[in-house]
Amino acid sequence: MSVLVSGAGAPPVNSWLAEARATLALAWPMVMTNLAQTAMNVTDVMMMGRLSPAALAAGTLGHNLYFLPVIFGIGLLAATSPMMASALGRKQHSLREVRRTARQGLWLAIAVSLPIWLLLWQCEAILLAMGQDPGLAALAASYMRALQWAVLPFFGYIVLRSFISALERPGWALAVAFVAVGFNVLANWCVMFGNLGFPALGIVGAGIATALSSILLFAGLVAVVSLDRTFRRYQLFGRFWRPDWPRFVGLLKLGLPIAAILTFEVSIFNAAAFLMGLIDPVSLAAHAIAIQIASVSFMVPLGLNQAVTVRVGRAFGARDAAAVTRAGWTAFVMGVSFMAVMALLMLLAPRLLIAGFLDLQAPENQPVIAMAVTFLALAALFQIADGAQAVASGMLRGLHDTTVPMIYAAIGYWGIGLPFGVLLAFPFGYQGVGIWLGLFTGLAVVSVLLLSRWLGRAKLMPFST
Repeated sequence: MSVLVSGAGAPPVNSWLAEARATLALAWPMVMTNLAQTAMNVTDVMMMGRLSPAALAAGTLGHNLYFLPVIFGIGLLAATSPMMASALGRKQHSLREVRRTARQGLWLAIAVSLPIWLLLWQCEAILLAMGQDPGLAALAASYMRALQWAVLPFFGYIVLRSFISALERPGWALAVAFVAVGFNVLANWCVMFGNLGFPALGIVGAGIATALSSILLFAGLVAVVSLDRTFRRYQLFGRFWRPDWPRFVGLLKLGLPIAAILTFEVSIFNAAAFLMGLIDPVSLAAHAIAIQIASVSFMVPLGLNQAVTVRVGRAFGARDAAAVTRAGWTAFVMGVSFMAVMALLMLLAPRLLIAGFLDLQAPENQPVIAMAVTFLALAALFQIADGAQAVASGMLRGLHDTTVPMIYAAIGYWGIGLPFGVLLAFPFGYQGVGIWLGLFTGLAVVSVLLLSRWLGRAKLMPFST
């Protein structure tokens, strides 16, 4: 067979095509898994809205309080993915190294769940301290007392998902997630509204349904890794009680910066929602619609982030600089290209996207629709920057480079993006438009800094020289 080349001294074109196929095969189940997990949250919100406006408001308060520490934990446990991938890159059947990393990842899941439980148990006191309505705070606390037990099984699921993804078989996580989504819908219908003989527990039932769905996620992957021949030989749960403190500390060192990066990014969007509320209800409603649409499109670069961490990590473990380069740039081009298409869709057909949230013909909705169209045009502006920073972060994570990207995130999001948005929104009078321009600026700064870090990756790979 003849080999096509892309130029003198360049790697064969078919090497890049093979990398593209491998990345796509790994990424698409991850994208669909992310969408399935998002669907669970959407289901909860939709069903709370059927209970009452108070239930929806209380559930929103409770979920926002729940989301930030959970995101921190997800970032912490994301360190298991590059560690297992690089171990497999060094040695294809690195059973002992992968097993120990997965085991200590589960230990870390338990360790981080304990303080999160203590924090969430104080839900009502925290919301009251934030000046929230006492009735809503009490209702949110009743929801949280059930919801918080979802934390540990969900974290366990994240670790096991990293394990099967490092082995480049993420389809099992997708299958389990879809089963859990269906179960979550059924459980909400039963315990929230009292169907099929179950008691009608209202908003508390929503917390119970989510906790049970998270247990199903974890139990499903436990069954997969215990029964599937490929995974079973790793014996992940054998001698589970045996510590590996150097590895545990290594996970913390790698994971804490990842957790900080995610927290910086998520918290700036939370802050943006709070600032919109200071402007007027129309701006807040329009922002909620635009950010939800942008969040759905973000699931694709997020899946590529997870996939490129594995692909770059395996090449890094194999000490193959050319493969690191191919893996990184392939995912980057995919992510930016997809987000460019989404940007065009937001610019050319904003009302089509908004129609999924509001009746376009209702007169009372027109101010929100007009504002949401404006915000979607600005969302289109930052789609490419958002995709670039997401994939570039995964590229560097595959090289075990997380501390400097954490600093970049702090500078871009909170040092530049948020202050600039506040300045434009209030002193300069641009209001919601100013906040969105601040979000774009923060994302653009972070994406440029991360990309410059990747361009200097030879310093992170001593074997490349």
